[in-house]
Amino acid sequence: MNLHHIQTSAKQDNALACCLKYMGKQDAILLSGNGVNSLLLPEWQERLADIRVMALKGDVEARGLSQRLGHYTVIDYDTFVQESLKHDKVITW
Repeated sequence: MNLHHIQTSAKQDNALACCLKYMGKQDAILLSGNGVNSLLLPEWQERLADIRVMALKGDVEARGLSQRLGHYTVIDYDTFVQESLKHDKVITW
């Protein structure tokens, strides 16, 4: 069970697309930095619909997206650390 940490928007590079190719059924995705912007794109909303996706609270708030991303799981740094320990590996893309 891996935690895939995506830091860039799907518009910036192909990290999120590559991540999806290698994900296992028990894996989760954490979006941080510009990665949270991927959740605004309809194509990615659809592709991520059946995947456990989390977004880092500080980055969501810094971009003024709290209202728009309210239906996603938004976590703080302490929860990020807990998730890191719960998963076998953290893979940063």
